[in-house]
Amino acid sequence: MTREVMDAMARAVDDPATPYVAVFDAKEPVMSNLIQPSVFLRRVLFLDAIGSAATAALMLLDAELLQRWLGLPASLLMATGLALLPYVAYLLWLATRQSVPRAAVWAPIVLNLVWAADCVLAMTVGGASPTPLGEAFVAVQVGVALLFAELEFIGLRKACAIVAA
Repeated sequence: MTREVMDAMARAVDDPATPYVAVFDAKEPVMSNLIQPSVFLRRVLFLDAIGSAATAALMLLDAELLQRWLGLPASLLMATGLALLPYVAYLLWLATRQSVPRAAVWAPIVLNLVWAADCVLAMTVGGASPTPLGEAFVAVQVGVALLFAELEFIGLRKACAIVAA
């Protein structure tokens, strides 16, 4: 912009009789809602996927045996194992993208918090009578889900925002 145009704009803005006009310079960088996941965030997402896949496999492959050891219904174990499969796929997809919407990273954070809350509810309200090993299994689920939620949140904060040119 030339100096004359800038001066004229400044006078127009300062003059109360001039209606406000927003000026947008297309050459100015604009923040988008996309982020470039950091290495830390990618690793956390991969670890969450690996842990979730291992848990799903354990629950799906021998729910009857786990029912005896943990005192949790086999149907509950099968349902939660199946519920983890799309979550694992989503985490793997998310961890392999060059850029993702910021909200896409919020999804596993929120889902981990919901998972932890569901585990607590299942133990307190669900009427299950787990063995001590079953209580430990659920407690580990809660702890790991909360840990991943926190690590993913830290990774989201460390991620670089992509600036649209």
